[in-house]
Amino acid sequence: MEKLVIEGGVPLRGTICVSGSKNAALPILFAALLLDGPVTFHNVPRLRDISTAVAMLGVLGCPAGFTDDKGHTIRAEAGRLLPEAPYELVKTMRASVLVLGPLLARLGRARVALPGGCAIGARPVEQHTRALEKMGAVLELDSGYIVGRCDRLRGADITFDFPTVGGTEHLIMAASLAEGDTFLRNAAREPEVVDLADFLNACGARISGQGTDTVHIRGVSGLRGETYSIMPDRIEAGTFLAAAAVTGGDCDIAGCPVEELTAVMAKMGEMGISLEPHENGVAVHRTGPLRGVDMTTRPYPGFPTDMQAQLMVLMALAEGSSTVEEKIFENRFMHVPELSRMGADIKLSGSRAVIRGVRQLTGAPVMASDLRASASLVIAGLAARGKTQVQRIYHLDRGYEGIERKLEQVGARIRRERDEG
Repeated sequence: MEKLVIEGGVPLRGTICVSGSKNAALPILFAALLLDGPVTFHNVPRLRDISTAVAMLGVLGCPAGFTDDKGHTIRAEAGRLLPEAPYELVKTMRASVLVLGPLLARLGRARVALPGGCAIGARPVEQHTRALEKMGAVLELDSGYIVGRCDRLRGADITFDFPTVGGTEHLIMAASLAEGDTFLRNAAREPEVVDLADFLNACGARISGQGTDTVHIRGVSGLRGETYSIMPDRIEAGTFLAAAAVTGGDCDIAGCPVEELTAVMAKMGEMGISLEPHENGVAVHRTGPLRGVDMTTRPYPGFPTDMQAQLMVLMALAEGSSTVEEKIFENRFMHVPELSRMGADIKLSGSRAVIRGVRQLTGAPVMASDLRASASLVIAGLAARGKTQVQRIYHLDRGYEGIERKLEQVGARIRRERDEG
């Protein structure tokens, strides 16, 4: 295994470039299964999850890969598709379940292992499967696999119990080749959902309402290949905004998607952080103390759960008290014990955290439990006095492309080492 070793206390200064969005790229890559021709994707981040998605496409009969060793362009082309997504791949990445709908739409059959992914609470796929059944699929569970079949998926009127990003994306893909009209109500409004719909529309789909709580998909008989650029990663951008602010730095976050980070930037502004959008991104700096705030995670356009852990580091060093209410996942405070090891004063009660600001965090060995917890520990290490060792960074590599390289370029004392423990 590898770890990150961080010598904190250095203000970050310079420009950090935001990579393409992992959460947008994964469903868009899987949408290649729906297409009748080759497709080219630009601005794809080079991440472990992307490598898993590429391997999955290959196993399913849709060869895909980066066009060169360092670039960010992937080409894919569906050939003779195969119906089985094996556990060996699905277990490492929850998003793999999204191949179920496209396989049913193209082949009328599928066998997909139940997913794995970050251990941040129950994220059931029942909303996905119930919706597919309403569209005419017959599904059963067999030895840890979802096995499905249908003659052809049919349009349906579907209301989600709660806004589910994966469920909305999944059904948009499945319905694109279904017979008739599908309405997705109480749909997720996240920008990544919009990016998927925009890609499919570029390929000939008929999708409207993306970005609202009702999405209308009129099925078509086929979709063509296209060239498409993945949106920038709003969570990576928010993470770098937090890193610059917590160190009292002065950075330019190039490619930062301003509109998609409205809730995050508003909360940071309340904390005393200066954020100045410009044509190519956002300039961030802080000269005064951080101020405590109260924050609740909610579906988009509310404050994203994927930024909760990072903002908590800022709260841990802010004047006064702050509170966090986690409304999305019931087990997303696993970073709290590790931040406490570094001197943070955080008390948990169910889905609520109360943070009393301290003057200084102190470096310590810490262990990452999930992707965004990893990012929060890196941010804490950048601000802390002394040395921080972040272990289990394989979580981090699932969602951040070369994070230590990007931070080192703006002055961070950070390096990757083998973890001999």
